[in-house]
Amino acid sequence: MAKPVSQGRSNSTQRIIVSHIEQNLSEIKQRMQHACQRSKRDPAEITLIAVSKNFPADDVRIAYEAGHTQFGENRWQEAESKIPLLPQSLQWHYIGSLQRNKVRKVLPHFCLIHSIDSLRLATYTNELAKELGLFPRVLLQVNLAGELSKGGFSAEELYQDAAALLQLERLEICGLMTVPPAVEDPEQARKWFRGVRELRDQIESLHSVTLPVLSMGMSGDFEVAIEEGATHIRVGTSIFGRRQY
Repeated sequence: MAKPVSQGRSNSTQRIIVSHIEQNLSEIKQRMQHACQRSKRDPAEITLIAVSKNFPADDVRIAYEAGHTQFGENRWQEAESKIPLLPQSLQWHYIGSLQRNKVRKVLPHFCLIHSIDSLRLATYTNELAKELGLFPRVLLQVNLAGELSKGGFSAEELYQDAAALLQLERLEICGLMTVPPAVEDPEQARKWFRGVRELRDQIESLHSVTLPVLSMGMSGDFEVAIEEGATHIRVGTSIFGRRQY
């Protein structure tokens, strides 16, 4: 039985969207391979998260049927309506700012939360995880550039709070996430990606822990991020197209 066409789309429009998403996924994966070749990395080390914010469940299904399983959402309100419409085998990543009043709802539905941006939020998340019987996998968001418009630990805050963060018994802290300042040339983002990798390495050494995940790089700069050690890249526009707000 044919699947229903997205509301407001003709059959021809839907066929065009299917073709574009499939082609875009293929091209992104080729670019990932080339970046891995340049940096002598194994492409199997890199997880591509297709960011489906502001795109309907039908578009996610197209990517899924093309073989993709890892998807990212920025807001619980949108994810809440989208996730039940799609196969349970999808892996969902929460990549947006996490408000305290949404933590209880988010925890059961996401395989990795990328945006723990303070010790206060981490402690609260740990308490709720204990109450819910969960051991969530999380990343610590860092803001090395100190941009006021973005959350995240500064390097100094992370050094100061690392011991307390690592003692939170319900959180599996897997690594770091960053969103660097917007730049015209992807090469200008390289120093921020390198800085996050070096910060991760220092925290590992100081506390004798392993933090294997580096979530960094988006549509405009993911190749540079891979060259600097990213294990997870978050790509939306280059897969699904321009968002309509």
